[in-house]
Amino acid sequence: MNSHNDFASLGLAEPLLRAISASGYTTPTPVQSQAIPLVLAGRDLRAAAQTGTGKTAGFTLPLLQRLAEGGRGRTDKGPRCLIVTPTRELAAQIHDSVRTYGKYLTLKSAVIFGGVNIRPQVEALRRGLDILVATPGRLLDHVSQRNVDFSGVEIVVLDEADRMLDMGFIRDVRRILSLLPKQRQSLLFSATFSDPIRRLADELLHDPAMVEVARRNTTAELVTQYACHVDQKAKRQALVALLREQGWDRTLVFTRTKHGANRLAEQLNREQLGASAIHGNKSQAARTKALAGFKDGSVSILVATDIAARGLDIDGLPGVVNYDLPNVPEDYVHRIGRTGRAGETGIAISLVSPDQRSDLRGIEKLIGRPLEVLRVSGHDALDASEAALGPGAGEHSPRNGGGTRPAPGGARRRRRTPRRSKGHHQGGSPRS
Repeated sequence: MNSHNDFASLGLAEPLLRAISASGYTTPTPVQSQAIPLVLAGRDLRAAAQTGTGKTAGFTLPLLQRLAEGGRGRTDKGPRCLIVTPTRELAAQIHDSVRTYGKYLTLKSAVIFGGVNIRPQVEALRRGLDILVATPGRLLDHVSQRNVDFSGVEIVVLDEADRMLDMGFIRDVRRILSLLPKQRQSLLFSATFSDPIRRLADELLHDPAMVEVARRNTTAELVTQYACHVDQKAKRQALVALLREQGWDRTLVFTRTKHGANRLAEQLNREQLGASAIHGNKSQAARTKALAGFKDGSVSILVATDIAARGLDIDGLPGVVNYDLPNVPEDYVHRIGRTGRAGETGIAISLVSPDQRSDLRGIEKLIGRPLEVLRVSGHDALDASEAALGPGAGEHSPRNGGGTRPAPGGARRRRRTPRRSKGHHQGGSPRS
C-alpha cells in the first residue's frame, strides 16, 4: 500500500488503517489527503470544507494518532483533546467517528450536549478521558460546576465555526478558548469564511497551514439544482406531486420554522408519505428516533429546520427539497450539501413562492449562477405562478429554449432518479 491515494501513504498507524479498512473505506477524500499529514505534523490548521467532504475523518484520524503516540498523558478529569461543535447531532456524529476509528486504540472519549441528563456526563468527566466532544452551552455548564479540567488540553478543534457564529455561540467559544493552555495545537473548520470567522481564526491559530477543498461559498458541484416557482398556497400539493414523481427512497425537506416542520410532516403523513419532523423543540430522544428511522428507511421523509439538520450525516441521500428558501443565502449551501456527498450525485429542488424571489436572487448571486427552472409534471398550479413571472420567466433554464422543463426523472418515459442501495459507499471515502 504505497499509492499516494491510499490512507497508508498519509502516515497513519496500523490500528487506524485497520479501523478504516473495517469501515469499508480505501481512498481518502481531498480534504483528508491534505489535512491528515498536516495535523500529524503538529501544524495548526485552517480548513475551508463543506459538509460531505470527509472533513470529520480528516481531523479525527490524525488527532487519534497523535494522542495515542504520546503527549502529557490522561489527567484526572481530562480532556487531552477538545472538539467543539454547534449542534447535538453533529457532536454525536463526531463522537461516533472517534469511536469508529479509535476502536483498536485505548483512548477514552465522551460527548456532552444539552437536552439530556447531565449526571452521566459528569460521571464520564470524573472518570477521566482523552477526547471530549461538546457543544458550547453544555460545556460551559460543566465549567461553571467545575466538572472539567482543561489544563491537559493538547489539541482543540472548532468544527463548523460559521454555524457557531450564526447561532450566536462565538462569545461562548471565545470564553472556552480563554480557559485552554496557550501551548496547544488548534484546528478550525468552516464551510465559509466571513470576516468574523477570519478574525476568530487569527485569534485561535498560530502560523496555520491552509486547506481549501472548495471555492468560497460554492455549492457542491455534484448537486443538480432547480427552482420550482409555485404559489405559497400550492406548495404542499406541489411537494406531494414532486415526491411521488421522483420516487426517491429518502428525502430531506427544509422549512424555515419549527411549527412549519411539524405541520408539513403531519400533512405528508396524511398523504401516506411517511414523514417525521426534526427541530430544536424536539427532545433528544425524539430527534434520535426520527433520524434513526430515516437512516434505516422506516421514515421516507425527514422535515427539518436548518439548525436541527446541521451535522446530519446520511449516506446516499438522493435529494433535498427546500420547501421554504432560507433567509440567509449561505444556509442554502449548507442545506444542499446534505446530498451529492463524497463523489456521489444528488438533486436539490427549491419551491419558490412569489414572496421569496428576492431570497432566490440572493442565493443565485452567492453561488454565481441561476438555478434552472423546473415544473412538476401535471401540476397545473405551477402554470399560473410561472405565467405571473412575466417576460423572461424561463430565463433560469439553459435548456428547452429558456423555458421550464420536466423534473429530472419526473415523467416515467424519461429517466428516473436511480435509487440508492444501502451500503453503496463501500470502498469509497469516509463521509464523516
